[in-house]
Amino acid sequence: MTETDFTKIYNSYASKVHRLCLGYASGNNDLANEWLQETFIKVWKHRNSFKGNSAIDTWIYRIAVNVCLGDLRKSNKNIPINEAVLSNSKTGDYDDDNEKNIKKMYQCIDQLNEQNRALILLELENIAQATIAETVGLAHGTLRTRLSRIRKSLLKCIKNDK
Repeated sequence: MTETDFTKIYNSYASKVHRLCLGYASGNNDLANEWLQETFIKVWKHRNSFKGNSAIDTWIYRIAVNVCLGDLRKSNKNIPINEAVLSNSKTGDYDDDNEKNIKKMYQCIDQLNEQNRALILLELENIAQATIAETVGLAHGTLRTRLSRIRKSLLKCIKNDK
């Protein structure tokens, strides 16, 4: 991988990786930027170990998830999702009910275990399920089942607050 290739890859995936990291960092932009930088440092350092057995985006997302979770585990950070995540996830105008539902959804996501949180954050980034499955090492059918259960759990969590 040349510097030009790396620059193209960075430009293609940095915004999605940043949003993924922002989800783990609960809107802490400085922490998300730190993890983004660490992710792409690892991509560059290990560029020659990428064998092409999976898609490049799968490899990059796996590195990003590992960076985020590794830092959270290492430092014992339990960062709740806050208003910054909600403001960063807005596209368009929302009424108060939608705003409350989004806020509650992120609060419910924050209560999920690490793996389920990773799955739903990747899903919310509109990353293809096949890519998510490969990233986390699950069969596609297993992933679909888990995502369905996570969605039901989140819906129940949101409805219980009303």
